[in-house]
Amino acid sequence: MTDTTTDAAEATSTAPEAAIVPPEFRRLRGSLGVASIVFIVVAAASPLGVIGGPVPLGIAFGNGAAFPFTFIVVTAVLLLFAVGFTNATPFVKSAGAFFAYVDKGLGRSAGLGAAFAALLSYLALEAGVFGLFGPGANELLKSYGLPDVPWWVYAAVGFAVVSLLGYFKIELSGRVLAVLLIAEVLIVLALDAAVIFSGGGPEGFSTAFVTPSEIVSGAPGFAILFAILSFIGFEATAVFRDEAKDPERTIPRATYIALIAIGLFYTVSSWVLITANGESTIVQDATDNAGTILATTTEQYLGTVGAHLIQVLFVTSLFACILSFHNIVARYVFTLAGRGVLPRALGDAHARHGSPARASVTASATVAVLIVVAVALGLDPIAQFYTWLGGISSVGIVLLLVLTSVAVLAIFRRDAHGLGRWKTLVAPGLGLLGLLAFTVIIFQNLPVLVAEEGYGPFSWGIIALFAAAFIAGPIVARARPAVELE
Repeated sequence: MTDTTTDAAEATSTAPEAAIVPPEFRRLRGSLGVASIVFIVVAAASPLGVIGGPVPLGIAFGNGAAFPFTFIVVTAVLLLFAVGFTNATPFVKSAGAFFAYVDKGLGRSAGLGAAFAALLSYLALEAGVFGLFGPGANELLKSYGLPDVPWWVYAAVGFAVVSLLGYFKIELSGRVLAVLLIAEVLIVLALDAAVIFSGGGPEGFSTAFVTPSEIVSGAPGFAILFAILSFIGFEATAVFRDEAKDPERTIPRATYIALIAIGLFYTVSSWVLITANGESTIVQDATDNAGTILATTTEQYLGTVGAHLIQVLFVTSLFACILSFHNIVARYVFTLAGRGVLPRALGDAHARHGSPARASVTASATVAVLIVVAVALGLDPIAQFYTWLGGISSVGIVLLLVLTSVAVLAIFRRDAHGLGRWKTLVAPGLGLLGLLAFTVIIFQNLPVLVAEEGYGPFSWGIIALFAAAFIAGPIVARARPAVELE
C-alpha cells in the first residue's frame, strides 16, 4: 500500500457528504469460477452432515417417511427467491450479499441492520459447528486407538487450520473445500447407488414422499424446519462477487447450481436412507438411533470400509462447513469496514494475497472468544453450545431471506430494467410468501430448536439479539457517514 494512496484516502474522507474510498482499498482479488463458488457454498451446507443429522431428525420428529418431499417444497421456494436475487445481481455492485441487497432496496439503515444480523448469524454458526467438530474428531480418533481428550482440543486444532486458510487467497480455501466436498458427496452417492441397484431395501422402494396422506402426517411444520436448516449457506454466493471472474454471470449460475444440486442431493439421499431401512420402521429407527443410522446403513450396504469412511468424512464435512462460514464472515467484516462501519483497517485487502486477511483474523478472534467462553462455562458442546448457536443462526438467516426478498421487490419496483414481471414481481413475490410461511414455522418451533419447553430465556434472548441488531442499523447509519463504493 503506497503512501500516495493513503493520502488520497485521507483527503477524500473530509468530503461533506460521502467519502470516496479508492478501489485498491476495498476490492478483494480472485478468479473464482462457477465451480469454485459452488464448492464453497455447498460445503457450507455440509451435505454429509445434513444426511447424518437433520435428515434423521426430520424423519423422526417431522412427517416420517414422507420427509424427502419437504426438501422439494423448500427447494422450490428458495428457487423462487433466487429468481429475484440473481436478476438483481447486476444492479447490486457491492460484495455484501444480504447487506448489499437490503441497502440497495431499502436504504442504509435497513442495510446495516441486515449486516449486523448476518454477522451474528454466520458467526454463531461458525462457532457452533466447532461444538460438533470437536466431539466428532475425538470419537473418530478414539476408535483408532488415540486417547480420549476434551472436545476443545480438537476444536482448537481445527480452529488453527481454518484461521490459516482464511488468511490466504480464496482459491486455496476453494481447492481444499472442493476435495472435501467431492469426497463426502461421493460416499453418499455410493450408498445411494448400492441401495438403488440392489432393488431397494427390505420393503422395496419407499413411496411415502409421493403419497399425500403421508406428506401431511406427523408434524410437517417441524419437518420443514429441519429442511430449511439444511440449506443455510446457499445464499452466500454473492459474498464472493469481488473474487469472481465474471460476477454478473458467475453469481447467478452458482446460485442456481448450488440450490438445485443441494435440493436433489438431499431429496434423493433422504429417500434412499428411508428405503434402505424400510418405510414401516424408519421412524422408530431414526428416533432410536438418529446419530448413528447413517453409519449403520452404510456398513450394511458398503461394508466396514464404507462405515469407516463415512465416519471420517462426517468430521471433514464439519470442517468444510466451518471453513466456508469463516470465509463468509470475513467478507462481511471486510465489506462493512469498507463502508466505514467497522474500523477502516479491516477493509484493506492483503497486498500479496488479495484476501481480507485482517477481517479474517478478526473473525477468528471472535470465534475464539465464543469457544473459550463455552469451555469456561462448562457447556455441553452439542446439547448447549451447538444447539443454542444453531438456533440463533436459523432465526437470523430466515429473517434475512425475507428482508432481502422485500428489498429485491423494492429494487425492481423503482426500475424493472426491462426485465419481465416473472423475474421482477411474480417469482420474488411467491418466494416471499413462502419464506414468510417458513418464518412462522421457525418461531413456532424455536423453543424445541434450542431445547426449551415453551418460550424460555434463550428463545426470547435470540429474539432480543436480532431486535438489537436491526435497531442498531439506523443508529449506526446516523453516527457513521456513508462511504461510496462505486
